[in-house]
Amino acid sequence: MSRAGYYEWRHREPSERAKQNVELVAEIVDVFEESRRTYGSPRVHAELRERGFEVSRKRVEKQMREQGLVGCRRPRFRRTTDSNHDDPIAPNIVAREFHVDEPDRVWIADISVPQKAAREMRVDPSQPACRSRLQTTTSGLGQKPWS
Repeated sequence: MSRAGYYEWRHREPSERAKQNVELVAEIVDVFEESRRTYGSPRVHAELRERGFEVSRKRVEKQMREQGLVGCRRPRFRRTTDSNHDDPIAPNIVAREFHVDEPDRVWIADISVPQKAAREMRVDPSQPACRSRLQTTTSGLGQKPWS
């Protein structure tokens, strides 16, 4: 390449396609952010078509790839419970009667974390039901307040 050709190229105005790409990228980012960063190129392309942009899906893919925009995938469906079985089921001996007078008859645990005034409140699972108490702590989630 000649020196004159190089400097002419460097100082040349952006092409029409480059100007369109700047506008297109701004719109792609807008659609992507409106979708809370979940849409991939097919859905972004569909939304752009609805907004009146005449672009191909591959062009949208390329611009998203160059901008580092990646949509979220749906999590795979996983079956967690198989209720259709002949295995024995443990009897419900507590029957939601949590108030007991004798120690070591019923033990309870609760994994829920109600929030109240920026403090955590938890049932101490290391205690039997007749002595359980509600503990409050200012420790962060995931920490054991009873240890």
